[in-house]
Amino acid sequence: MAHNDNWIDQEELAQYREAVKGYLQGDLDEDRFQAIRLQQGVYGQRQEGVNMVRVKLPGGYVSAEQLGVVAGLLADYSREDIASVTTRQDLQLHSIPLADTPQVLEEMAAQGLTSREACGNTVRNITACPLAGVCPAEHTDVQPVVDAVAARFLRHPLTQHLPRKFKMSFSGCESDCAQGLFHDLAVVAVRRDGKFGYKVLAAGGLGHKPRPAIVLEAFIEEQDLLPVIEAVLALHHRYSDRKRRARARLKFLLEKLGEEEFVQRYQTELQRTRVAYAGESLPPAQWVEARDASVGTTGAPREVLEQKQANKYVFPVSLPLGDLTVAQLRGIATLLLKRDLHDVRVTQDQNLMLLNIPAAELEAVRNELAALGLDSPCVGDDVVACPGTWTCRLGITASRLVCDELSGGVDDLRIRVSGCHNGCAQPYVGDIGLHGEGRRKHGKLIPHYRLHFGGDGRAGGAMAVRGPEVPASRAPQAVRRIKQAFQELRGENESFFNWAQRQGSEYFQELLGDLQEIRELDVPSLLKDFGETQDFRVLALGGGECMGAAQETVSANFSEAAHEREYRRVFLLAKKYDQALGCVEAVARLIGHSMLDAAGDSSQPQELEAIAESLLEAYPDKPFLAESLKGFTSDLARLQKDFDEAAFQRLSEMQDVWVVLAADACRAVDPQLDLQAFLPDIAQLAKAV
Repeated sequence: MAHNDNWIDQEELAQYREAVKGYLQGDLDEDRFQAIRLQQGVYGQRQEGVNMVRVKLPGGYVSAEQLGVVAGLLADYSREDIASVTTRQDLQLHSIPLADTPQVLEEMAAQGLTSREACGNTVRNITACPLAGVCPAEHTDVQPVVDAVAARFLRHPLTQHLPRKFKMSFSGCESDCAQGLFHDLAVVAVRRDGKFGYKVLAAGGLGHKPRPAIVLEAFIEEQDLLPVIEAVLALHHRYSDRKRRARARLKFLLEKLGEEEFVQRYQTELQRTRVAYAGESLPPAQWVEARDASVGTTGAPREVLEQKQANKYVFPVSLPLGDLTVAQLRGIATLLLKRDLHDVRVTQDQNLMLLNIPAAELEAVRNELAALGLDSPCVGDDVVACPGTWTCRLGITASRLVCDELSGGVDDLRIRVSGCHNGCAQPYVGDIGLHGEGRRKHGKLIPHYRLHFGGDGRAGGAMAVRGPEVPASRAPQAVRRIKQAFQELRGENESFFNWAQRQGSEYFQELLGDLQEIRELDVPSLLKDFGETQDFRVLALGGGECMGAAQETVSANFSEAAHEREYRRVFLLAKKYDQALGCVEAVARLIGHSMLDAAGDSSQPQELEAIAESLLEAYPDKPFLAESLKGFTSDLARLQKDFDEAAFQRLSEMQDVWVVLAADACRAVDPQLDLQAFLPDIAQLAKAV
């Protein structure tokens, strides 16, 4: 990630250190601290007292120097000798004592690494083609755009309190190696009628009820990309379900509204964002004619690949289940730095890529990797797993341990194993996917895996065919039987994807039917999960932290109001007076609702006058809050009839003071509310009022 001004915030890190201290001393309650901790990308684990730190690597880019820093952090602070590459191109450091997490974040920041917003209801790490910038098939290197988008929406008011997490991907050509099919928003560089631009997909998702994204924009020019991205974010922020977290992802909003209304509401948001970003743009793309249009169909390479740069090669490194030890991290960093090489990528298949290796150095690199216990991928080892019951609070099965019994076989099938239905290992888009479940049979709880077949998140792909559930101990047998059936029944040169999609769900139910049957006498042999000595049980560990802390409506409204204030300014400059007045009204409504929520009034009236009357009852000792709101309502009515810029400016300034006073009122009810980041910078003026 290229350095930019808002990637690291030292004051914020100091505040996190104080929050940890306050929590450990009992001065900060669990819910408030969880929100602060997750905002900084620090997860709780199944194990008490230790945490996982998730390092965001937009597009999977990390430097050799930064790998060395990660190695030092593991050696100094972690109780595990492992850093794990994730399917979202992050690095995860496990088993770090909570008291040490501030130091870990500060040492990361010194090398330009952050975990900010790697968790919670935010824009998560942005994934991209791992070959961005070097692929012979790409139309453009998407990495500069990925970096710019990641920087723009980090700490952005609109993205601090989304209804749920938001995932983006960027691909440099139509092959869509970043798997846009299952993202909330996916950007794919395309060429149409001789012109370069982007296709945009939206509202895809995995986990509960996986569904493919729709094509939101078949083709846009690059100057429209930023407005389109923010319009989709605004749509999610404004309309996704904040009351039912299980249905708060964008895919459920699409399901609720239907595609036609979903697109209409998006287009309404786009009208605003186009005005707001009329003078702004992302870094201009460098469009190129692809040298080899066939390369981009494979995703991350499985063997050494010649780059589009002459005499330079990509060397993929196979990482079993994405794991890297301290010695391996340091060894890779040393290997690269002594050759004055710096560019490393982590991939969605939990592997690593070394870039820009000269042809003459390939054999030496292979030998040095071998000394570290590493090599390029081999046929059958494309097996990906989430942490499962190793560390995850949501894990049901030991997803990593069953992988010792799994192989993609001679066809190098993509095996994807998750410890629960949330699908962090992406089982719904693997050739063969498994996700863990518990099923009660004959009065006993038995670990199971639900199987999925023939999924692919890239261009031309689809969600996997849903297969049956089988006891966990029989899952390897089920996978072997599927591979054998494919070998025997496939058409000439038929891919596993086409074969599985052609067979359909009923075929797999019948093929594996006997493995699903559990007689009472079978139960004792099925009670233990892989690697476990005790009978299987599902631990009640509370809410899963990958879902973020409990939604705070007050904070979410202040966040959106900050965004509306920026639009208020932009629309005024653009002479869009009706829209500017609409922003004033939106701020008044959002902040009014926040004050009522803080006071325990959930009535949520929509008319500003009705909100003002409710505020009089909720805050009888602060009548100026309601009186000010009534004044705004009168001023709005006058300006709608006869707009005057000077009068509008005065109204805006008064409203900003009111927002600060409203925040004070909310914090008087709940002293641990953190609203400072969303307030106008007029504290001195507010004190004078």
